[in-house]
Amino acid sequence: MRILFINPPRSPKNAIYDHASEEIRRVVHRKLIGPPLGLITIAASVKEHHETFVLDLKGECDLHNDKVDYIQIVKEWLRKVNPDIVAVSFIASELLYGLHIFKTAKQFNPRIVTIAGGLHVSLCPHHFDTPEVDIACKGQAANTFVSIVSAISNNKELSSILGVNFRKGEKSGTAIVDSIQYDAAQEHFILPYRKALKPWISTYKVGNGEGPVTYIFTSLGCPYKCTFCSIWPQFEGKYYQRTVKSIIDELKTLDDYPVVRFADANTIVNTNFINQLFDEIHSEGIKKNFIMDIRADTAAQNPQLIEKCARGGLKVVISGFESFRDNELSKYNKNAPSSFIENAIKIFHDNGIMIRGNYVIPPDYTEKDFDALSEFAGRFPVAYAGYTILTPMPGTELYNNEFNNIIDHDLTKYNFFNCVMKTALPLDKFYHQVSDLWKIRKGNDVI
Repeated sequence: MRILFINPPRSPKNAIYDHASEEIRRVVHRKLIGPPLGLITIAASVKEHHETFVLDLKGECDLHNDKVDYIQIVKEWLRKVNPDIVAVSFIASELLYGLHIFKTAKQFNPRIVTIAGGLHVSLCPHHFDTPEVDIACKGQAANTFVSIVSAISNNKELSSILGVNFRKGEKSGTAIVDSIQYDAAQEHFILPYRKALKPWISTYKVGNGEGPVTYIFTSLGCPYKCTFCSIWPQFEGKYYQRTVKSIIDELKTLDDYPVVRFADANTIVNTNFINQLFDEIHSEGIKKNFIMDIRADTAAQNPQLIEKCARGGLKVVISGFESFRDNELSKYNKNAPSSFIENAIKIFHDNGIMIRGNYVIPPDYTEKDFDALSEFAGRFPVAYAGYTILTPMPGTELYNNEFNNIIDHDLTKYNFFNCVMKTALPLDKFYHQVSDLWKIRKGNDVI
């Protein structure tokens, strides 16, 4: 079978950027940069037995400075590939764009089977009960996808495949049942199909960094349960750790990528594991610039490990500070006091590590709250500062808790750059206050 995997374009909705002055706009974070790791892992699961093609529409947009008609590109690829299956990976803010891709595929050839997967399918499967979606698969879907493709190619029923919702004619098939909990970190690990992304490799570059960046994961899920986070609900609170050998073996395949971002919710959970990993990185002579997500409390409590990671190539850390107030951190179930932020910043700086410190801005902030955050961030500056808006992502605990305060259900705005809840300040003033926070930073680039 001929299978076309498509990474949809990112949502352009960004009210922070829209309300920022020209001086500030050059530093406002507008996109995540990097390859579609999940999609190319699914592609790898079937490429040996089926003709497999990958289209990264985010990469296409970046190649042409967003001056592209993504639907026209999809049409061109449909004509070129003539696929039997079109598969798209979804997050909330890209739902509309992915459904448009499926609709375009059906218009090109009604016999094309459309398959939806990804985070948003796992958390909100009801959003995919629509005529342009033939099949929706939940959870870590590589092995499920193999079963689906096998059933389609052999004209077999889909009803026995766990974690799958499908359509028969105009009606939806069985409701999605619980998916199989594959251990995609160990027993069912699949090496991603990175070669499929060669046309867009030049776009996977962070700021003025050295060469393209790729993602690998050392773990899946998260043992923490922050109320605003989509990751731990996706994995139903479970946490999966890869082996050191598996990670080292993958790092050895990444000659095209001098920069590697560990795509974990938190890279350092098991300190013994990270110690062993960086011992092996040193022993194997692996030379990469690493980017990690590390909690402030983890760094503050493990200064020697941070020093070791820095010697092994850790150059940039993304740290979710979230708030400077303990009561807000407690509300988010962050389980770490704000006092760790100052200590973590010092430890990172002492080891020559650039920090992207992220704060989330709740909608009830008044001018006094913005002034207080501005004062705190000014006292503890980092190389890259980010200020995004607290967003109740569908499927999270925050979404359930704040549902009555949500005033905007346009999912294209659910990317942390737009406020979808009631604000204490007039909305325009709120956005101007958030954008002004971006002045408080050091450095000349954005991660």
